[in-house]
Amino acid sequence: MNATLFATLVAIVKKDLLIEWRTRARLSALVFFSVAALLMFSFALGADIQTMRDHAGGYLWLGLLFASVLALSEAFRVEAENRALEAVLLTPADARAVYLGKALANALLLLLLGALLVPMMLVLYDVGLDGPLHALRLLAVVALGVFAISAPGTLLAAISTNAKSKDLLLPVLLFPLLVPVLLAAVKATALVIAGDPMGDAFTWLSLLVAFNVVYWALGFLLFPSVVDE
Repeated sequence: MNATLFATLVAIVKKDLLIEWRTRARLSALVFFSVAALLMFSFALGADIQTMRDHAGGYLWLGLLFASVLALSEAFRVEAENRALEAVLLTPADARAVYLGKALANALLLLLLGALLVPMMLVLYDVGLDGPLHALRLLAVVALGVFAISAPGTLLAAISTNAKSKDLLLPVLLFPLLVPVLLAAVKATALVIAGDPMGDAFTWLSLLVAFNVVYWALGFLLFPSVVDE
């Protein structure tokens, strides 16, 4: 990675995170929506504590998935409204650096959301973790999962940002790509929560790493073609 590309990446990440910090509108909406989703899942299960424990990982990732669609649909809103993306691309800035910056900023936002939702999930579904090591493993699974969501999500958000039905188009395009990611993330989360005497979690974590490599590489290669159209 050359110096210009890295400088552009850092500038994009700082700009997006600074906007989120100053407004906090998107993060507040995401937290409220995700917590509401977790609460609805717990209410739907009633008093069946064991079922809630068994499926806690799945409900956590459903909340993160729905919230990620809301977050990613707004990823290019500021740029689209002010035609700022076109202005950035007219400079010597590399479009690939713009993609990496936007995707990384989205991933960090979703990671913060995941860090807030994990304690909520533990309380709502009466899930216990065996010490801080298990908590770190769970956060590692969340990190790999949200990064795997952010990479294709940012690319597809750029594709759908000027569409009339972008709020519908984005999930239609994104959800099929995320099915294997969610499967691996839910399985790894469940094993971390319930225990993993056979060491199966490593297989699912390896799959998450592989999905990250593929999705980030594809986004890096395809984004210049997307924004040039």
